[in-house]
Amino acid sequence: MWTEEAGATAEAQESGIRNKSSSSSQIPVVGVVTEDDEAQDVFKPMDLNRVIKLLEETDKDGLEEKQLKFVKKLVQCYQNGLPLRDLAQIFKILNLCSGKIKNQPRFIESAYDIIKLCGLPFLKKKVSDEITYAEDTANSIALLGDLMKIPSSELRIQICYQQASSSYKIQMAEVGGLAKTMVQSMTLLENQLVEKLWVLKVLQHLSTSEVNCTIMMKAQAASGICTHLNDPDPSGQLLFRSSEILWNLLEKSSKEEVIQQLSNLECLLALKEVFKNLFMRGFSHYDRQLRNDILVITTIIAQNPEAPMIECGFTKDLILFATFNEVKSQNLLVKGLKLSNSYEDFELKKLLFNVIVILCKDLPTVQLLIDGKVILALFTYVKKPEKQKIIDWSAAQHEELQLHAIATLSSVAPLLIEEYMSCQGNARVLAFLEWCESEDPFFSHGNSFHGTGGRGNKFAQMRYSLRLLRAVVYLEDETVNKDLCEKGTIQQMIGIFKNIISKPNEKEEAIVLEIQSDILLILSGLCENHIQRKEIFGTEGVDIVLHVMKTDPRKLQSGLGYNVLLFSTLDSIWCCILGCYPSEDYFLEKEGIFLLLDLLALNQKKFCNLILGIMVEFCDNPKTAAHVNAWQGKKDQTAASLLIKLWRKEEKELGVKRDKNGKIIDTKKPLFTSFQEEQKIIPLPANCPSIAVMDVSENIRAKIYAILGKLDFENLPGLSAEDFVTLCIIHRYLDFKIQATHKQRELANKSWEDFLARTSNAKTLKVPSGGVVTVESTPARLVGGPLVDTDIALKKLPIRGGALQRVKAVKIVDAPKKSIPT
Repeated sequence: MWTEEAGATAEAQESGIRNKSSSSSQIPVVGVVTEDDEAQDVFKPMDLNRVIKLLEETDKDGLEEKQLKFVKKLVQCYQNGLPLRDLAQIFKILNLCSGKIKNQPRFIESAYDIIKLCGLPFLKKKVSDEITYAEDTANSIALLGDLMKIPSSELRIQICYQQASSSYKIQMAEVGGLAKTMVQSMTLLENQLVEKLWVLKVLQHLSTSEVNCTIMMKAQAASGICTHLNDPDPSGQLLFRSSEILWNLLEKSSKEEVIQQLSNLECLLALKEVFKNLFMRGFSHYDRQLRNDILVITTIIAQNPEAPMIECGFTKDLILFATFNEVKSQNLLVKGLKLSNSYEDFELKKLLFNVIVILCKDLPTVQLLIDGKVILALFTYVKKPEKQKIIDWSAAQHEELQLHAIATLSSVAPLLIEEYMSCQGNARVLAFLEWCESEDPFFSHGNSFHGTGGRGNKFAQMRYSLRLLRAVVYLEDETVNKDLCEKGTIQQMIGIFKNIISKPNEKEEAIVLEIQSDILLILSGLCENHIQRKEIFGTEGVDIVLHVMKTDPRKLQSGLGYNVLLFSTLDSIWCCILGCYPSEDYFLEKEGIFLLLDLLALNQKKFCNLILGIMVEFCDNPKTAAHVNAWQGKKDQTAASLLIKLWRKEEKELGVKRDKNGKIIDTKKPLFTSFQEEQKIIPLPANCPSIAVMDVSENIRAKIYAILGKLDFENLPGLSAEDFVTLCIIHRYLDFKIQATHKQRELANKSWEDFLARTSNAKTLKVPSGGVVTVESTPARLVGGPLVDTDIALKKLPIRGGALQRVKAVKIVDAPKKSIPT
């Protein structure tokens, strides 16, 4: 009922490629009995109750012969198929026969013959029979799984050997939970290979259903099957069918639960041995494909940080297999091994690179990556193509492996930065980038995932090399960044950027934008907080920043990556220009402030905070004010008018109370937002900023106040009457914030007085006794230590909302010892 065609062990000799197709001669789902069939006694009735009653009788002479005779007659009567309406009774007869087998072995044949009838289509007289007898059918099919407990190889094989084409039967198997009993039957077949293979065949077909996969998963099928992957099996069926079932369980049931079942030492040891054997001794197409499947399953399990990959030795072996072609090894596991350029070996190489990325997320793996010389192995691909290669990969294969290796380095190199430097990583990447920019002929294929956008050019290579460089720079390791700067990285990055914008490529626009963004982020990482490097960035660097800022604003909505590029550009202004006066002056001279204000006028909230922050810093330059006041936007809008408009918009979004003319409504809380009104006083950890601090950092009012303050709040052109009202509020912003601080001090003082009352006031202490605690000491963070009477101590409390923290050094005691009641 579940497999497709006959033949127990012959299938293992086939090609091995997964084949879920059904046999050429399919048995129909359910047979429909026509009037002609009925006239030919196909649906001939039989007194089944009489047979049941006879089988239930005991202790009569000649009874066994009579019972066997009636069962044989029943089998002959239903030789064309079992009617749905009779299933419940027929399976009751089957159950009675199976119950007699232990003491009356002749009933094995009777049970066998009835089970054999289940391979025929179920018959229905009415269309509604499938629905009417659904419950009976499900229960009957479920009984087949229970019969697997009978210690008869012949019977068990017959149960498994049925037709799978009936979707109705599969549906009834789901309802009856047959998958669960079949999984459980595996424990009865430890040393019985033939029966085990038949059960695996059944489970393989049942696992094509999501419902059955869920049932199997709950019955612990994944771990039960995985632990037996290495069981002896000359036919090869066990490994093939088991891996297929594991695949289906991962795809069609709870992936997390299946991974959890497989994340134990026993399962991983089994997978390790299977993979190792296939890697070292598998030479056929089927073996290599199965090897890759096992590796993918392993990679999925490795995503679980709790999986004991290191403990079972699998991680070490995988690293060896990933690098043995590039780094010489004396390990016997790889002695004499060589990968071919076949499709399966090519896929294996990519899968091994991928598993390295997964494994490196587990920090204890780092030492194994060092021992395995993974960085050195990956760097063998970071160079221009050569005719002489370790393995004779095709040009397309080599390109894809090259890109995959560089992508892998982006994940691994930041974790192994010392190895990266010892391999001259910076020099290798910069030299490779130089080749990427050169005019050397190179016909890339761009067929792979990593090669997207790189067909006929070197954009893909440049893209992944810059990602690697960005990952290394953002470690903020001064040794690495200094080495990069000494090798001329800043000048090289600017040169690449200028070269790209001189040769527009609309076809690969998204890739080009990503490359430009990464270049600017690398420059920002190198120049931040280093005046000398900002000077190297210089006017050439300012020019590429200004080029991006002049981009048509409509492109920001294109979804190609202009938003990311603009963020990177603004970041580079902050890190590469601000603080270097020659660069600041050149930026102003080239109307950079005008471009910033143009971007601010777009009124895109995601950019406003960053642009205003840059404006605040630029206003420290005495030349900036003239540029700000000279700017004019649409409809002759001035910078001051724009800033005040942004203030009003921000307050409206924050729910600050103002009247229709923009005047203050609540004079006691002139700056309070609706969000702050809803917040209660909540105790916060010392390292967590208060709501008031977050308010200043996250909304733009403080920055607008700072900019207008540096413009002296006077002689601001282009303001309306409403603007002047708002300007007065902005002018008093700092005063209103000192007012809020006084309120916070009052809360702090009140909290302190309450604390003193609870610990030293005699009247407060006279309260009904409750739970008793012993206070070992009053923590210094509550009393302020030696600075209790100073302003510094008072400044600590408002940040934490003026509330007291729960004291950890408190323990409940059974009897009072110098204790105070709570």
